[in-house]
Amino acid sequence: MRNALLRAFVVICAFPNVPAHAVPSFARQTGLQCQSCHVGAFGPQLNNVGREFKLNGYVMSDGKDPIPIAGMLQASFTHTGADQPGGAARDFGPNDNPAIDQVSLFYAGRITEAVGAFVQVTYDGIAKQLAWDNLDIRYARKTELVGKPLIAGLTINNNPTVQDLWNSTPAWGFPFEASSLAPAPAASTIIDGGLSQVVRGGGGYALWNDLIYAEADVYKGLGRGIRNALGVVPVSGTNSVDGVIPYWRIALQHNFGDHYLELGSFGLSANIFPGGDQSTGRSDNLIDTALDATYLYSDDGPHTVTGYVTYIHERQTVDASSLLLGANAHDTLSTFRINGSYSYKNTYTVSAQRFQTSGTSDTALYGGGPDTTGWNLELAYVPSGKPGIALPYDFNARLSLQYTFYDRFDGARSRASDNNTLFLMLWLAR
Repeated sequence: MRNALLRAFVVICAFPNVPAHAVPSFARQTGLQCQSCHVGAFGPQLNNVGREFKLNGYVMSDGKDPIPIAGMLQASFTHTGADQPGGAARDFGPNDNPAIDQVSLFYAGRITEAVGAFVQVTYDGIAKQLAWDNLDIRYARKTELVGKPLIAGLTINNNPTVQDLWNSTPAWGFPFEASSLAPAPAASTIIDGGLSQVVRGGGGYALWNDLIYAEADVYKGLGRGIRNALGVVPVSGTNSVDGVIPYWRIALQHNFGDHYLELGSFGLSANIFPGGDQSTGRSDNLIDTALDATYLYSDDGPHTVTGYVTYIHERQTVDASSLLLGANAHDTLSTFRINGSYSYKNTYTVSAQRFQTSGTSDTALYGGGPDTTGWNLELAYVPSGKPGIALPYDFNARLSLQYTFYDRFDGARSRASDNNTLFLMLWLAR
């Protein structure tokens, strides 16, 4: 796997002018407007065409083969319900913080007729750090199985669910952007971002008869030296992975005229050294099992409706944390999210989400407790990515206003509103 990853990076970095066929480089490669693949004309919400493009390895092209390079910038303003003592982050004030959140460079497009890539390198303006970001390198082929069409492929990636086709899984789920200068709940399942960019792995996937999707992958944690080299610098107390992490995914999908529905499940099993401490000779075992659903309504008119449901249940056998921290021997943690959006002319999009995290009370792991509930509301305006406008077809701009408010935060109702967050973001890509 390491050699395959290295070869892919050599191709990407050393030969950017080879025929190469989301991000604006995908629009240039296909000749399509951004709304052809994205709900609201700007990702990451994928419609049916966007999912098909990703499934087939990012290789669809109009034959012109431009260099598949793109860039992105995110700038924001964050206001929280109460000041944060000591500042929201290093070099930021306790409240009302403007920021350049991210500046990213992408190689996103075709490498060969059957191989494509989505590779992102990001400068984090909050942490003031350059690091590798999302990675998904794919090989895909079309064939038949028992007389029905089959699309089969391989993926190499660095975050379980970053390769997924649906926005009901964590990597590309709502909210599509969130403030790094706002308080975050203490408890979350490990599949919900806990392995992002700190593992590498891959596996195979297949879609049969445009109906049944299945995938199996295996991941391994990155060593401290590799993480330092890639800019993912471990801080003191960072967890580390023990052994390999198996990941699985299965889904059913179908189009009913103007309506699309997906029902699926995914999960993994990970052994973790808490804080990277291996002195006990034991690790914590975390098993995540999730259910998800995606709904899309689109009649090629001005109206688009989407809906997503995600439920993740985590069983924790925390042998190491019990010895090191005095945690319970066994814990459970569950996350439920349901959200929907309405987009008018792929220009104005309103979204709402109800979220809830609950679990076993364990002071050693979660302090005040794991229970957090609340709402997230968002208004977004996208003037680009569709016909009939003066802006270039491969230019993306998104202005969003988001408000998050909490009924309960880290197990407490009192002062939960101190963590309420108003988040204004400008997102540009070219």
